[in-house]
Amino acid sequence: MPIENAAFSLPEYEARIAKTRAAMEKAGIDLLFVTDPSNQAWLTGYDGWSFYVHQGVLLPMEGEPIWWGRGMDAQGGKRTCWMSFDNIHGYADNYVQSTVRHPMQDLAGHIRRLGCEGARIGVEMENYYYSAKAHAVLTEELPNATFVDATALVNWQRLVKSCEEIAFIRKAARISEKVIQTAIDKSAVGVRKNDVVAEIMHAGITGVDDIWGDYPAIVPLTPSGLDATAAHLTWNGAPMKEGEATFFELSGCYRRYHAPLCRTVFLGKPPQSALDAEKAQVEGIEAALDAARAGNRTCDIANAFTNVLAKHDLKKEGRMGYPIGLSYPPDWGERSASIRAEDQTVLEPGMTFHFMPALWMDTWGLETTETILITENGPAEAVCNVERKLFVKD
Repeated sequence: MPIENAAFSLPEYEARIAKTRAAMEKAGIDLLFVTDPSNQAWLTGYDGWSFYVHQGVLLPMEGEPIWWGRGMDAQGGKRTCWMSFDNIHGYADNYVQSTVRHPMQDLAGHIRRLGCEGARIGVEMENYYYSAKAHAVLTEELPNATFVDATALVNWQRLVKSCEEIAFIRKAARISEKVIQTAIDKSAVGVRKNDVVAEIMHAGITGVDDIWGDYPAIVPLTPSGLDATAAHLTWNGAPMKEGEATFFELSGCYRRYHAPLCRTVFLGKPPQSALDAEKAQVEGIEAALDAARAGNRTCDIANAFTNVLAKHDLKKEGRMGYPIGLSYPPDWGERSASIRAEDQTVLEPGMTFHFMPALWMDTWGLETTETILITENGPAEAVCNVERKLFVKD
């Protein structure tokens, strides 16, 4: 595909590959094989719903990356990847879900043709898309190669966003504002939850003005009442009830880039405990954003928030956020740094996080979150513009 049709400029892709190769050299890796679809897209631009079959990107120390996957999906590679067609390879369909052959046998042939059958090959061992069987077959096919764990090697290179990426995240943020406002507006006593979710998904795909909506990496999380004491429940067909809180964990998506945003709606008169928690949470978020400055650490963000909660006799356990940007299902997080007390990652301008200091209590949940951008000077910027509060519809 001509580079002018790619999502990003050629210098952008070249910079990404240079960063990755520097990390490969530091790790002593001659050839990298990535299966995470987000990492594939980041390096090559490949964009298709084909990650349910074996596919990936080979990155040698010289030359263009090589996209490899199912034969019919190689056509998608030619429509979305920036490289020459010579570096897009498809395997025969009789490899798919076969009991007598495996796609990694085909991949091994490409690695041998690269002259890397005895190389140190990095693979993403802790990855949703690289199976135990795939690794077993690949190592059997290449007995002279040395396989090393390269989990998250590319993910860490994605941590600081380029100007081109930040522009995409800002477009996703405009859609996030729309879907959250839709959730707030459509929430009412007696309205079926699935009908609210249908409106949310319509708003997300419709987008804003000329910013069209892509599918987010996580479906809408919209539990109510006691269900909202759990973090990751979706929806059902039950009507919304008076006296219940519903949190909406949503994200707009533009060309696979996300800007997650959560707000909570209470139908009726909320208990004083929820109002007190809202006050503490909002105060804590403000303190955390002030601590989210270049040169500080991710743990400083978490500690700033929990220190405020402690003054209100509240506790928050678990991590409070993660890097976001380019992603595919099942998660919009980048799986590298975390906002939590033990994480020492130094903040740099251009990093983007979903700051997620949710509170899940015994009978209700309160999610008020922000996508934040670490700036050159001063506190982090919240890239979405939705009032930070518990939305009460009495």
